[in-house]
Amino acid sequence: MRCIDCDGCEIHCRTGGDGPPLLLVHGYPQSHAMWHQIAPDLAQRFTLILPDLPGYGRSSIPEPSADHHAYSKRAMASTLLVLMRKLGHERFRLVGHDRGARVSYRMALDHPDCVERLAVLDILPTYDYWQRMDRNFALKIYHWAFLAQPAPFPEELIAASARRFLDHTLASWTADKSLESFGAEALQHYHAFFSQPDRIAATCEDYRAGATIDVDHDRQDLEAGNKVKAPLLAVWGATGIAQAGETPLDVWGRWADDVSGGPVKAGHFVTEENPKELLGMLLPFLEQ
Repeated sequence: MRCIDCDGCEIHCRTGGDGPPLLLVHGYPQSHAMWHQIAPDLAQRFTLILPDLPGYGRSSIPEPSADHHAYSKRAMASTLLVLMRKLGHERFRLVGHDRGARVSYRMALDHPDCVERLAVLDILPTYDYWQRMDRNFALKIYHWAFLAQPAPFPEELIAASARRFLDHTLASWTADKSLESFGAEALQHYHAFFSQPDRIAATCEDYRAGATIDVDHDRQDLEAGNKVKAPLLAVWGATGIAQAGETPLDVWGRWADDVSGGPVKAGHFVTEENPKELLGMLLPFLEQ
């Protein structure tokens, strides 16, 4: 484990393995520990870089602002790009889950020369989620609107029972609606950072950015016809969040020219619910 100063933001990360560089970016409400079930296999083929996103885990907590810029996926992607360059990696493969996948596709759009291959796990682009926010989808991802409410309303409600909120969120997004898929040490890691009020606030800022500045950035790319240049693999849980409505491959086909992928038997947390099937899709794609 190490902490690296990335232009004023200390990023906590783990590194290991041997081979071409592979950046793995976690999502909400987790940390880099979410990769623990697939990292050993990936480390046999790749040099792994597993950071905690700004505000999450043990990384620095950026100051909030009215425009939520520090928590925009563009700003987070830029910070992780500094991390990779400080580690000596100018070009690399990239896998992101949940919020980390949003940071990842933003990086691929903003810095196409740096991303060789991109895999996004159980998401659709932020713009598309807001566009399809009908009654059924809103009930499925109620947290998008709740966490994006002005501070300190969601922060105070979550902090009043942070462990219960975290456990409910994790369990309710799995296929079997339980915590059985999550390792004890990983859960301990999630609970530790989610017990800190300033980190709860940071994760809310992440979602406020997702309801404002991130949507603007996505819209600008759509209007400009800007697409992901790297080959893109979309993987989603068969009962996860991204599979609702239009198929994910149809959606990602509007954002990238070279798209492949499919579902795995899981809910939202594909890395922990079904690591074997996920690896069966990731490895052939990443090794090309």
